[in-house]
Amino acid sequence: MTSSTELPVAIIGAGPVGLAAAAHLVEHGIRLLVFERGPTVGAALLEWNHVRVFSPWRYNIDAVARTLLERSGWAAPDNNGLPTGGEIVRDYLVPLAALPEIAPNLKLGAEVTAITRKGHDKVSNEGREGSPFVIRYRDAAGEHRVLARAVIDASGTWSRPNPIGVDGLAVPGEREAASHIAYGIPDVIGTARSDYAGRRVLVIGGGHSAINVALALMELQGRAPDTEIIWALRHRSVDKLLGGGLNDQLPERGALGLAAKQAMEDGQLNMLTSFAVERIETKDDGLLVEASLAGKPFSLAVDRIAVTTGFRPDLSFLGELRLALDPAVEAPTALAPLIDPNFHSCGTVPPHGIAELAHPEPGFVIVGSKSYGRAPTFLMATGYEQVRSVVADIAGDRKAAREVHLVLPETGVCSADQITGPANAAVIAGCCGGPAPVSVDACCVADADAKASGKAGCGCSGAPAVTDVQAAGRKLVEATQ
Repeated sequence: MTSSTELPVAIIGAGPVGLAAAAHLVEHGIRLLVFERGPTVGAALLEWNHVRVFSPWRYNIDAVARTLLERSGWAAPDNNGLPTGGEIVRDYLVPLAALPEIAPNLKLGAEVTAITRKGHDKVSNEGREGSPFVIRYRDAAGEHRVLARAVIDASGTWSRPNPIGVDGLAVPGEREAASHIAYGIPDVIGTARSDYAGRRVLVIGGGHSAINVALALMELQGRAPDTEIIWALRHRSVDKLLGGGLNDQLPERGALGLAAKQAMEDGQLNMLTSFAVERIETKDDGLLVEASLAGKPFSLAVDRIAVTTGFRPDLSFLGELRLALDPAVEAPTALAPLIDPNFHSCGTVPPHGIAELAHPEPGFVIVGSKSYGRAPTFLMATGYEQVRSVVADIAGDRKAAREVHLVLPETGVCSADQITGPANAAVIAGCCGGPAPVSVDACCVADADAKASGKAGCGCSGAPAVTDVQAAGRKLVEATQ
């Protein structure tokens, strides 16, 4: 009879965090089995292969994975380069998955449909902790079951985008209009150009994905002048969207916010705030969007809608496991207060590991973007620290599991005050003291005052100056082609 410690550790998802977990298991000499529902590793990243991330390569490669790859003769990308999603897959994940320690244990096209404890449903107590996990999965050959000593769920959230409704539900007509709606970050300059060039496009969302789509549409507008862009925000201000500007320790992330701010001030974007879609009607070759704007009825006709309102975790296959999730954020209860977007806005999420990720089901853990539940702004480096801690715990090294090995780059955001204004205009709040005057090259009032007195600015910490914000925006958009 196979003992529990001889069974493999199952990893769900072969993205950056899932494969990092595999690398750490290899380093600890622990058997592993990786399930990926897509036809290749990094399948979710290939959905946004055209998008250039704002964190450089040095934050996107796990340290143990790097060591394994370098032993095989792999040539690392430039640490300071900014990869696209496709480049992360091609230059990092594919070589990592091809290592002989990982490749034979990788199942592609294998969708996990359920996880339970052998001989135990969710209610059963006696002998539960000592029973192995049963992983049920489906592939082209049919349905299968395998046993595992522990389970690391790194399946992400990309497959479950949030719908348009502000109440968390699809609005009437949304499903019927699916052929005119894209979720996430469509490649408006590349593969999807014909769907957007010369069209009237509504972008819904208030995060970095929305900025990416809006700036890419502006680039398209430069080549197809008939393209019209309407950017709708659910809230009355865009302060969280703009981020820390020049104070952001990831300069390209700061540049996104600065470019968006400049475009708003220049009137290149038609902005709608306090916007909530109530229903969508498909008409001929377009859509009629019925909404409310600052609480008043509002309607507009568009050709396409790009929905960038975030994602949510798929918990459907975890129904027989004992989970402890925050009822609002849907993240582990100890992690949720650190990432709740209702409260968390300043600095960085503290590095965390098994202590914050543990569930009442011993041996089961959720890592990566899925561990954040419905909260946004997950960095790959955070996931790498998570799996370092989790695998150390599986290996029995409790001390290492509770150590902190990560310092994340600051966002530069030091205020989340809501500043209100006209319902149909974007109102921009800076990081300290409100928005800087339009005529001043500064990210906020405090920054403008500091520069007026001859100082470098408020907390720039040596971050490179961005003197041409529109050029910075164009650089990011061009990088997505």
